[in-house]
Formats: sequence, structure tokens, C-alpha cells
Amino acid sequence: MVALKSYYVGLRDSAFQFPRPSGADNYKRRNTKWRSPRAAIIPNFHLPMRSFEVKNRTSAEEIKVLRLITAIKTPYLPDGRFDLEAYDALVNMQIEQGAEGVIVGGTTGEGQLMSWDEHIMLIGHTVNCFGGSIKVIGNTGSNSTREAIHATEQGFAVGMHAALHINPYYGKTSLEGLVSHFESVLPMGPTIVYNVPSRTGQDIPPHVIHTVAQSPNLAGIKECVGHDRVEQYTKNGVVVWSGNDDQCHDSRWGHGATGVISVTSNLVPGLMRELMFGGKNPSLNAKLLPLIEWLFHEPNPIGINTALAQLGVVRPVFRLPYVPLPLTKRVEFVKLVKEIGRENFVGEKNVQVLNDDDFILIDRY
Repeated sequence: MVALKSYYVGLRDSAFQFPRPSGADNYKRRNTKWRSPRAAIIPNFHLPMRSFEVKNRTSAEEIKVLRLITAIKTPYLPDGRFDLEAYDALVNMQIEQGAEGVIVGGTTGEGQLMSWDEHIMLIGHTVNCFGGSIKVIGNTGSNSTREAIHATEQGFAVGMHAALHINPYYGKTSLEGLVSHFESVLPMGPTIVYNVPSRTGQDIPPHVIHTVAQSPNLAGIKECVGHDRVEQYTKNGVVVWSGNDDQCHDSRWGHGATGVISVTSNLVPGLMRELMFGGKNPSLNAKLLPLIEWLFHEPNPIGINTALAQLGVVRPVFRLPYVPLPLTKRVEFVKLVKEIGRENFVGEKNVQVLNDDDFILIDRY
């Protein structure tokens, strides 16, 4: 800023002689000084998208009370681009059936297969179209702190309500490194920390969470380790969302979890809302467990991609390395839909068994 102010002073004090028109002896502006526009010089100027600026009006407290958050699926066109028409329909179905938030570009939404440009565009699109009706939580985490910072700045700049941050995966780091990583992104806005050791190869121990919980921006943790860990947090005032659909009912009603960040709610948002809002309901939980088991027979999002295609709400397009479930599992899904009731699932078309040739696998897009 010192250099900027010096430059302004130099312009202010410099006299620029304008050319004198031919024959105009009485040209009165001969000694006029040019002045730079004042609006271009802002005292105490801060660059945009810095970590310590408030980027939206959502507080962590508004995120803490959400009970049903859907990790929304990202559908594709046959050339591999986003199918925004199908995506908008999916989000609308979530809103209509009571979901309170969506995770954009998470594991289920295949953020790991997106460029950052695609990622931020989809977050911004979701905010612009649905931000007034549902909380938009952008998955802007990374195993690189630099990338996580940059993506989170951009996510909040386009209006997301909160960020989802995973711990650095593959390369991993020390416990002190975990704390430093999260402390680098927490000042930007409301944040959910995501602990899923089966994917990252490293557990986030309670010591790390209790340390970073000193930040008012920590909304809570999406926890996939189990009921004991959930209860360990909730007894100490840390908000927890179950990251395991098969455990979310018991975590919610028996171990103090606030709710669930769900894959299954892509398919049956109304039933998942009932599971999170309606009190203990072991019969409904038991009814949904076969579907949940089917969804996670192969690593997520393979099951949800196959299911939504068979329901006719997304095109049967997969970005590799994901491929559809085999025919026997596709037949099994049709039976599950009939047992649970087609009216409980998203979309209006009849569920069908797709053939192998119906699917499009995209390797370059």
C-alpha cells in the first residue's frame, strides 16, 4: 500500500500539458492538471478473497442445527460434461422432500473427478439456483493445504454457506500438521471436518478436533469411525453428523448425533428425513438397511450412480474409473425398490433393469 499511495501522490502532483489547438491563443486549459479518479484509490484497501474477511452471512450456528444433509450426486451428459438440468431436478427433489443441506462435489458428487474450475462452477451454480432454499456446503478440501485454501476462498466468494474439509490423504501428515492444516482454512467461514479413515488412510483423533474446536467457525465433524467416537464428541459439546448411513439412526437417537450426511437420501430423501426427525424408528431403519447395504456393496458412488440411472432420473453415464454394478445387483435393486415402495424414491419413471450396453463410460472429458 505504501507503493500505491506514493504512486497516487506522484500522479496528483504531476502537471500534464494538454496539446494546444491550432489558432486557439486563448486556450484556457493550458495549465490544467490531470487527476486520477479518486474512486480507484481506496484507503486501507484489502485484496479480494482473503482468509480473514467475512464472505457470507451464514454462521456456524446455522450449520450446526442441520439434521439431514444430502451428499448430492453429480449427473453427466454423454460427452462427460455436467448435466445441469438433471442436477437441478435432483436438488429440487431434495428440497421438496425436506433435506436441509447439500454437499456439492463430495465423494458422492465425484469432486475427486472434477477440475477445480468445474468444482467451483457447480458450487456457484447451486448457490445461485437454490441457496435461498437449502444450505450449500462445498467440498473444498484437499491433501494440499495450498489447494484447500485457494478452493475455499473461491467457494466462499461464490456464496457457499459452509465448507467441507477432509484431512490430507495419501501423503498424510503428523498430528501437528493436521492441526495446522485445519487452522489454515477455518478462519474463512463455517466448516465441517470430515473423518473417513477408510479413504484417507489416517484417522483424525479427538485431540485434533478438540484443538481446532476453539475456532468459532468449526460447525462440527462428519464422523465415520462409529458410535463410540460420536458419543465421545457429543458429550463434550462437539456437533457430529454420522457419515455412515447404516449407523445414522442409532447415532442420532442413541449417541447424540445431530443428524446425517447421507448418500441414501439421494434416493429416498423423505424416508431419511423421517429417520432423522421423527424419533426412534427401528422398523423404518430395518426397512432401509437392505437398500443401504446394496448401495455400499462396492465403493461409493458406484451404487448410487447405478441406482439413479435405473430410476431414470439421470443418464447412465459414468466417468471412469467408476463403472456400474453388475447385472445381478441391478436386478436386486429393482426388487428393493418394489419392497420399499416406488413412491418413496425420487423420480416418476418406472424402475428398470439396465443392460450393460445402456451405460456410457467416459475416460476423457
